[in-house]
Amino acid sequence: MVFSSLIFLYAFLPLCLILVWLSPSIRAQNTILLVFSLFFYAWGEPIYVILLIFVTLFIWWCGRMMEKAKGRNNKKVWLILALEASLASLIAFKYTGFIIEILNVIPGLNIETPQISLPIGISFYTFQALTYIIDLYRGEIKMQRSYGKFLLYVSLFPQLIAGPIVRYSDVESMLAKRRITADGVASGIGRFLTGLSKKVLIANYAGEIVSYCLESDHFNQISSSTAILGIIAFGIQIYFDFSGYSDMAIGLGKMFGFHFLENFNYPYISTTVTEFWRRWHMSLSTFFRDYVYIPLGGNRKHRLRNTFIVWLLTGLWHGANINFVLWGLYYFVLLTFERWFILPRINRIPRVFGLLLTSLATLFGWGLFYFTDLSRFSIFLGRIFAPGLAGFVDFEGSILWKQHLVFLIIATVASTPILQFFKARYQKQLNNLAQTAGGGILQVTGTAALLFACTASLVASSYNPFLYFRF
Repeated sequence: MVFSSLIFLYAFLPLCLILVWLSPSIRAQNTILLVFSLFFYAWGEPIYVILLIFVTLFIWWCGRMMEKAKGRNNKKVWLILALEASLASLIAFKYTGFIIEILNVIPGLNIETPQISLPIGISFYTFQALTYIIDLYRGEIKMQRSYGKFLLYVSLFPQLIAGPIVRYSDVESMLAKRRITADGVASGIGRFLTGLSKKVLIANYAGEIVSYCLESDHFNQISSSTAILGIIAFGIQIYFDFSGYSDMAIGLGKMFGFHFLENFNYPYISTTVTEFWRRWHMSLSTFFRDYVYIPLGGNRKHRLRNTFIVWLLTGLWHGANINFVLWGLYYFVLLTFERWFILPRINRIPRVFGLLLTSLATLFGWGLFYFTDLSRFSIFLGRIFAPGLAGFVDFEGSILWKQHLVFLIIATVASTPILQFFKARYQKQLNNLAQTAGGGILQVTGTAALLFACTASLVASSYNPFLYFRF
């Protein structure tokens, strides 16, 4: 089940909200949320609910044993067991095929690749569970004595299958005590609709452009302008798809009394690649920083090695394919080069120039990210740098740019904080307007119109994937 499906919007979510609001106690609320979360996850592949329960139960049990263990070495045994079990399930389901492909390169080996479907969101919920057991070992949190609450933390449907990666320490107190208020629900609905609009009205439209430009039967004959349009559209699609999902997750959390941390902060206004990764998928970046980079030594020792490992793992986290590994190593090289040669001189570089270079570097990275088949990526590069017979701009490319130019401008503006700037500037006037009868009616009408537009788009279109579900 996805947030942008009609059954979620008009059946699952309203029913869950009503039952939670009518619940007399936090325990009843948690029970309802847990049942709905497991049902939500089981909607597509019921069998993988068993895997989710098994992994969480084992990690929770290791946490209990760790609490009882005497001495740090004994506690470490339970930490290692929990890490091995959770990572083993992740590797088995996500990386078995990739590992076999690598082994089959060895002459004489021809291992058959098993057909294993990837459990949705396994990378996200595995990392969430790991934050619990690692922080427990470090003494930064207290053991959760209730398995039900721990399972709810990992499986809570707003953030279960595509993040953000929520640390146990961030919601520990909310599992035991939280308030659902009218203001919180209203704010949550607004944030959810913002995310839904990003996904349905922008990301899905951009995805159709991507499919036309980069998945056509005559892909090896497209012009440079068509290839450029396709990769720009993919940059738009993946940002609005993923940030839209994060907005919906944060909004849903507010509706049920949870407060999740932000996951995106307008990454496309970055003037360095380093800044871009401080703004993009922040929950993943901080996870690797706090649980991999710093424990390895951080900036204190072996900095180059630590950075290499983090970006190798970042690439692998996104997918079991060589292009994701190369994508991670690409950013390792970029960030290392930037740290050595660019950041010490950053004050001398005009911001516009930095923005342009960062945008170009990011778009190249998205090309490597998009094409799981490297032969198609090489064709894409050929279309960009060696246009061939189609030239830089052909008739088709010219028509496509004219058709989609207004959309590209709107999407570009929406990916910057310009709208937030004007909202903040006129916040007082907006608040005064909202308190009037006319302002209230206008606000409700606007919300209803936005929901109607999203619904109409969902009904009319069959294109509605979430890109990050595959991770």
